[in-house]
Amino acid sequence: MKLLQGKTALITGASRGIGKGIAEKLAEAGANIAFTFLSSIEKAKIFEEQLSSKYGVKVKGYQSDAAGFTEAEKLVADVEKDFGTLDILVNNAGITRDNLLMRMTEAQWDEVIHTNLKSVFNLTKFASKPMMKQRSGSIINITSVVGVSGNAGQANYASSKAGMIGFTKSIAKELGSRGIRSNAIAPGFIETEMTEQMKEEVKNEWIKDIPMKRGGTPGDVANAVLFLASDMSSYVTGQVIHVCGGLEM
Repeated sequence: MKLLQGKTALITGASRGIGKGIAEKLAEAGANIAFTFLSSIEKAKIFEEQLSSKYGVKVKGYQSDAAGFTEAEKLVADVEKDFGTLDILVNNAGITRDNLLMRMTEAQWDEVIHTNLKSVFNLTKFASKPMMKQRSGSIINITSVVGVSGNAGQANYASSKAGMIGFTKSIAKELGSRGIRSNAIAPGFIETEMTEQMKEEVKNEWIKDIPMKRGGTPGDVANAVLFLASDMSSYVTGQVIHVCGGLEM
C-alpha cells in the first residue's frame, strides 16, 4: 500500500515550481490532490489530467486566492464536498516584492504579508475544522531559510516567512491533542522556473555559498513534504526542516 493511499491533500499554489513538485510527489504516494491556482485555467486543467492519468488518483484544481478569508472558507468547504475528507494541508502559495527598506512601498509590504502570511492563517483555520472532527491531520507550511536568517532587500518576505514559523509552532501546541501535526519546511536556493530567469553570475554567487555546491530541486522539497504528510512523522510536530544544502545566510 502506498504511503498516502486514500488521503486527500490540499496544496496552495501548485501549478508550478515547488508546489507542482509537491503535488506530483504526493500523488505518486497515492494521495488525492486538490490544488489552487490564480490565473491560467487551461494550464490547471492540463495539470489535473496529467496527474490523474499518471498516478490514478483524483485531482481537482480550484481557482482561488487563499489570502481572501471568505474565499479560503469556500475552498475548504468545496474540497470537503468534492473529496469527502481533508487530511493534509500544504500552505505553499507565496510571492516576493523585493526592495531595500528605504525604497519599499507600503503596497509592497502589505501585498507580501497578505499573500504569504494571511493565507496560512485563513486556510489553517478552516482546514483544521474537518481535521479536528476526524482527530487527525498534517499541516505543512512552506517557509524559507530567509525567514530564519533574514536577507537584505527582503524585509517583507523574511517577515512573512518568519511569521509562518511562529504560527506553525503555535498551532502545533494548540492542535496536538487533537491528533493534528503542524510543521514547516524552509527551502534554500531551489531551482524553478523563477530562478531560470536569473543571470548566471547571480545563480553562481548563491551556489558558491552552499556546502553541497548545487541548487535544490522541487523534488528535494517534495520529499520532505511527503515525510511530514505521512505516518512516518507521526511523532513530529512544531518543527522546521531546512532543505537548503547546508546554506547559512
